[in-house]
Amino acid sequence: MNTQTAPIVVGYDGSTGSQSALHWATTEAVRTMAPLRLVGAFELVIVTRPSPGTVVPLDAVRAARQKGLDAVAEGIRLHHPDLVVETSLVGGSAAHVLIEAAEDARMVVLGSRGLGGWSGLLVGSVAVQVTTHAQCPVVVIPHDLRAHAHERPTVVVGVDGSKTSAKAIDFAFDQADARHARVVAVHAWTSPFLTYADGASMLQFDEEKVREESRLLIAESVAGAAADHPDVEWTAELVTGSAAQALVRRSESADLLVVGSRGRGGFTGLLLGSVGQSALHHTHCPIAIVR
Repeated sequence: MNTQTAPIVVGYDGSTGSQSALHWATTEAVRTMAPLRLVGAFELVIVTRPSPGTVVPLDAVRAARQKGLDAVAEGIRLHHPDLVVETSLVGGSAAHVLIEAAEDARMVVLGSRGLGGWSGLLVGSVAVQVTTHAQCPVVVIPHDLRAHAHERPTVVVGVDGSKTSAKAIDFAFDQADARHARVVAVHAWTSPFLTYADGASMLQFDEEKVREESRLLIAESVAGAAADHPDVEWTAELVTGSAAQALVRRSESADLLVVGSRGRGGFTGLLLGSVGQSALHHTHCPIAIVR
């Protein structure tokens, strides 16, 4: 895939959530000079007992949906005449449509709440399927996104030493460089457990040693991306306890949260267990899932 011509795909259904996603995706497309593709899912629902009333032909419904997408695209072209804007209305389920659209995309952008094919994005299987199977980064925009009051733009990235974490770090530094933002690299680790012998409590491992190993892990993980982006300021942040809580808490003062789709240590099972669900449900800023 040629990343120079690969489009930024945005799931659009006219809802408030998809409009927020469209705004974010348009800004990103203008910044990177990438084509912007508006994708809608057209899923046929079979009703066994139709209610009485006027029956609208399927072709007419599809044509109206396509007309709506085209009108939104034309509005973007008027504001950004140099931007290539495409539309695609595809039959099928939302997850299937987006996963297929991701095959030749630079990234996929979604709102966290939607209508029709995008309903329940963060409470059902759609988000899990798309973020797990999409072959490109997936950015989810919270439905209650608000501007943050902080000194400078900030990109937060979860670091755990895994391969996908390394890709997340590269993505985070690319975003930070383009946004003139700083990077905060967060690593979460579990507090030492207490063991008991002869009536006395003992630490199972040396806390300071774990901290030092964590600092080294972050430094080694970030080294390559930092060298490629010498103008990007970055800091390390070590957190004791829940990785999910650390990421969500840090997102309160961030412009973008970046995590790998698979991990180890504090980020294990990111999209399969409570960590990913918590981050997706509760993040206070856009979250990028990177494979």
